[in-house]
Amino acid sequence: MRVMRWTASLLALGMALPFGVARAEEAPPPADAAAGIPSNEDIIVTARKKDETLQEVPLTVTALGSATLEKYNVTKMADVVSRVPTLNVQVGGSGSGGQISLRGVGSSNISAAFDSAVAVDFDGVQISTMRIVQSGFFDTQQIEVLKGPQSLFFGKSASAGVLSIKSANPTSTWQYGGKAGYEFEEHGYLVNGYISGPVTDTFGIRLAAQYNDATRYITMQEGPVYANGKYRGLKDFVGRFTAAWEPSNTFRANLKVQYNHQNGDGANGPGDIYCGKNGRADEVYLLGGAVAIPAGYDCKVDGKPYYPDIAPALAAKLPTSGAPITSVAPYSRSNLWFSRLSMDLKISDQFTLTSVTGYVDLDAFDVDNYSYGGLGPAFSLVPGVPLSAIAPALDATNGTGVQLGVGTGTPLNQTQQFTQELRLASKLDGPFNFMVGAFYEHRRSVFDTAQQILPIAFVAPDPVTGFTSDYRKRIVTKGDAWSVFGSATLDLTEQLELSGGLRYTKEKRNQIIDVPYTHAYLAAAFVPSGFKAGPIRFDDDNLSPEVSLRYKINPDVNVYASYKTGFKSGGIDNSALPTLGLLGLNSSDPAVKAAAESGIKYKSESAKGGEIGIKSQLDDRRMTLNASAFYYVFKDLQVQNFDAVAIQFITLNAGEVTTKGAEVNWSWRTPLEGLALSANLAYTHAKFTKTFLSGLGQDLKGRDAPRAPHWAGNVAFDYAAPLTDALELGLSGNLTFTSSYLAAQDSNDDYRQDGYATVDGSISIGAPGGRWKLALVGTNLTNKLWVNTAGGRPFLTPAAAATASLPAGDDKVLTMNRGRQVFVEASFKF
Repeated sequence: MRVMRWTASLLALGMALPFGVARAEEAPPPADAAAGIPSNEDIIVTARKKDETLQEVPLTVTALGSATLEKYNVTKMADVVSRVPTLNVQVGGSGSGGQISLRGVGSSNISAAFDSAVAVDFDGVQISTMRIVQSGFFDTQQIEVLKGPQSLFFGKSASAGVLSIKSANPTSTWQYGGKAGYEFEEHGYLVNGYISGPVTDTFGIRLAAQYNDATRYITMQEGPVYANGKYRGLKDFVGRFTAAWEPSNTFRANLKVQYNHQNGDGANGPGDIYCGKNGRADEVYLLGGAVAIPAGYDCKVDGKPYYPDIAPALAAKLPTSGAPITSVAPYSRSNLWFSRLSMDLKISDQFTLTSVTGYVDLDAFDVDNYSYGGLGPAFSLVPGVPLSAIAPALDATNGTGVQLGVGTGTPLNQTQQFTQELRLASKLDGPFNFMVGAFYEHRRSVFDTAQQILPIAFVAPDPVTGFTSDYRKRIVTKGDAWSVFGSATLDLTEQLELSGGLRYTKEKRNQIIDVPYTHAYLAAAFVPSGFKAGPIRFDDDNLSPEVSLRYKINPDVNVYASYKTGFKSGGIDNSALPTLGLLGLNSSDPAVKAAAESGIKYKSESAKGGEIGIKSQLDDRRMTLNASAFYYVFKDLQVQNFDAVAIQFITLNAGEVTTKGAEVNWSWRTPLEGLALSANLAYTHAKFTKTFLSGLGQDLKGRDAPRAPHWAGNVAFDYAAPLTDALELGLSGNLTFTSSYLAAQDSNDDYRQDGYATVDGSISIGAPGGRWKLALVGTNLTNKLWVNTAGGRPFLTPAAAATASLPAGDDKVLTMNRGRQVFVEASFKF
């Protein structure tokens, strides 16, 4: 009944709008829709793998153009959230290295095995690894956020939506531009530039590069003396070469090659520790309850965390795939190569063949501590037994104020991905047109890490190798995915369009587990050094249909209804501990082997549902008003939780999540010359609607899904006014607001982030057209910190071992946003 009421309301709104509004000429400039600078020119999006105006495409899309992206220094995916209600992006940490969710649906930020439910499409290539979230970008033409399942056109990993980034292309005339800026809060330096133009009448190039050095990326808790200093820094470089060739009016090619490099002082991003309901910093509980270390953090959730250095006894010789680690200082580095070749061949006036070839090569390594605490002196929990008798290696370096970070991980994440897509699209004179295509992906991923669970090296290093981790494992996963799809549009009348299609996907994965090293003292608990298993195999297939109906009330008012489905392949987890249970993978008994394999596999995720909407332009296209309502059911949602007592990841599928809601987008280019206003409002109701026993054993049926605020939105303005013929003043502002939401899916008592609001603003002065400009830009000016994800802090005291002086631990690790940033910048373009 509620959906029927939404339908009636949207149709009534469409009927109430004036008919016969003159239609402006269509053009494809990079513009901002609903979140930036409104324009009476049509915004072009490629949500259905072809150029369409934002107002005509029958789905909910937010498009951010180059003006807004450049103005507010949007150079990371996390920077986009202030302009897109219901979008949540978390950056940092081990495992996947990041997480994206839309309308309360996303994938784990700790599992490197999962694909993202919100696909990242970079210049037409879908990138599987979520490590891309950490990479920077710039010189961007447009960002499109497609909400709801998009499997028909984007394939297997777009079950909740798509975040599409389109970089700028060569220009028809020679152009040059650059920017230099300083950021006051993080003491960061940013410089970028580009050169673009035609080499010949048929060949053009574009070179662009950016360097960013934030020396105070994270401000650490006062007190301890850190190996990397009081601040953790972050440096990144992005360079891109683009070549466009159009030798005739029937063929064109576009090549992009991009390199991203990043160096940082550890894997952990902005965050802090919440000290739970017991209100105290819980001890780091080790060696089966024989030893404890004071946590060391101050229980202030102020974005100034205590991320400790590696305990000296553990930093003596940490094994890696290369040379051992022998320093107490955390660090991180990553290199990402991306290339894409797109070719369009106009076979005839009616048919165009498109080829998109992509290659991604990621190499990321980091060292950090996942105890998120540990500050000496450590002490014995065994009455009458001194620390020196239990953990002599720890005792030898113990002392007041000594940083004793444990749970040290040395993950190497490597991904090589090749993709090829072919599409044949028609442009027939009649009412019927179609597109057919095929897609192939080959991916090879390596997850190689040494980890500490007890850690046994506090007793002594391994007597054979001298290594100070509990084990090292190397997991190689290979995957091949094939899909074919077909879509069609049929103009039933001049005003009524029926469109739809079907994609078939087949995916196969196999995994090999290698444990080259296990500490000799753990032989009774872990598999022996040199253990290998596999290949472990997983395969699945899926049919994803979609159908939409669009009715053009008049040239400026469209209403639509759509049914959509989504699919995200299951797979094989790579976070299992190398316990003796893995021996079953090599068992000669098929039942034992199958049981061992099922313990590390997870099922595919699927979605189905639909949305209705209206898209309208008023006042001679100076005003845009769009609204939509949606209802989707996600089955077997892929989830990974963490048991902070057992120090074990728990991979499982949630029974069902139902997300429903409505969104309204409005923009207006006002009669006051140079003033534009815009606003977004989103209501989301996302809940677990079937029994879901979380990794901690609680049934979450009936509670909200994580990162799903009921209300979210933003209000923005942009104003430009001439001061003289040669001087222009620019002012802009953006207010973002979000209601409260849960930050995890562990229990019915998970951490809840309160509602908050943030303010962005900028003031600039320069020449009309941007030939030169000086600007002062502020994002999150109120310095509001919010929590993206929350989970139990590792090495908590179990309830069964709690005492009056050592209560059961309940501290939470929080990942957070970056806080306020204030830039002063100078830019030019010719």
